[in-house]
Amino acid sequence: MTAMDRLALWWDRVRPLDPVPSIKMKFALLVAVNLVLTAGVTWFAVVELHWRTRYGMIVASLIVLAVSQVVGHGMTLPLRQMTAAVRELAAGRPAPPLQTNSRDEVGELARAFTVMTAQLAAVDQQRRQLLADVGHELRTPVAALRAQVENLVDGVRAPDEPALGEVLAQVERLGDLLTQFLHLASTDGGAQTLQRRPVDLQELIAPVVTEIRTARPGPSITVDVSPGLVADVDPARMSQVLTNLLDNAARHAGDGGKVTVSARALTSSTRAGLALEVTDNGPGIPREDWQSVFERFGSGSPTAQVTSRLDGGTGLGLAIARWAVVLHGGRIAVVPAEGDGCRIRVEIPACPGPEEF
Repeated sequence: MTAMDRLALWWDRVRPLDPVPSIKMKFALLVAVNLVLTAGVTWFAVVELHWRTRYGMIVASLIVLAVSQVVGHGMTLPLRQMTAAVRELAAGRPAPPLQTNSRDEVGELARAFTVMTAQLAAVDQQRRQLLADVGHELRTPVAALRAQVENLVDGVRAPDEPALGEVLAQVERLGDLLTQFLHLASTDGGAQTLQRRPVDLQELIAPVVTEIRTARPGPSITVDVSPGLVADVDPARMSQVLTNLLDNAARHAGDGGKVTVSARALTSSTRAGLALEVTDNGPGIPREDWQSVFERFGSGSPTAQVTSRLDGGTGLGLAIARWAVVLHGGRIAVVPAEGDGCRIRVEIPACPGPEEF
C-alpha cells in the first residue's frame, strides 16, 4: 500500500459525526460549529492579534471551509460509495462492499443498499445455477431419447413394443421435468394461490396412492390414516405434495420395498393440526443432508446430488412440496425413522371445529 493509499484510507475514516442519529441534526451541528468558529476566530484575530476585521473574517472563512470539508466528507462518503457501487452494477460487475458506521438516514440507506446488492448477487448466482441445472437435467433424457430414435431409424433396433416403451418413458420423463419447472416458476412468481376448504385426508390420500401404485408397481404402499381427520387445505396443492413425497419414497424403496403413509392428529401442538408422514425403507438420507434435501436440485452434499441424479430424481419435487406446505402455514421436515429408510413429516392445519369459529 502506497503512502497515497494510506492517506486516502485515513481520510475516509475521519467521520466525527457518525454517532449522530439524524442527518438534520448533523446539518444543524455543522451550521452551529461554523457560526461559533467564525465568531471566535474573528474575535481572536481582531481583539487579541489586532488584525483588521476583514482579515480576521477571511481567516475564519478559510478555517470554516476546512472544517466543513472534513465533516462533509464523512457525511457524504456513503453516498459516494453507493454511486460507485451502482456504476459497477450497471457495468455488470459485482458491487464493492460499503463501509459505514453512520447511524443517520444515509447510513441506514447504505446498509439497506448493501443488503440489496447481496440479494441481487444471490439471485444472479441462483439464476446461473438454475440455467446450469436445467441444462444438466434436460441433457440426459434428450441424449437417451436421441440415441434410441437413431437406433430405430438406422435399423439397429426393431421398433417393437419394448423399444417404443423406452422411447415413451424418456418422453414422459421430459414431460415431468417441464411440468416441475413450470411449477417452480409459478412458485417463484407468486402466481399460485390457495383455495382452502375442509378435506377428508382419507379421500385426499386414496387417489394419490392409486396413482403412485400404477406408476411404480414395485414397492408396496400401506395407508394408515386415522378416520375422521379433516384438514383445512387446498386439495390440489396438497395432492401435489403427497404425489411428490410418495413418488420420491417409492423410487427410493425400489422393487420389493415398503412405503407407508400415515396421518394422525397433533395432540401436543399449541394449535389444532394434523401430522402426515411418508416413510420408506430405502437407503435413507444422511442426517447432515436433512435440511438441504428441500433445496432445489438436491443442493446438499455431493453424495446426495450424485445419488439423486443417478436414480432419476430432479431435486425439484421436495422443493415444490416445501413451498406448498409453507404456503399453507405448515411445516415439513425429515425426521428419524425406525431402522433404515427415510421418514418425512408434514404438519398442516386441521379444519377448525364449530366451537372455534
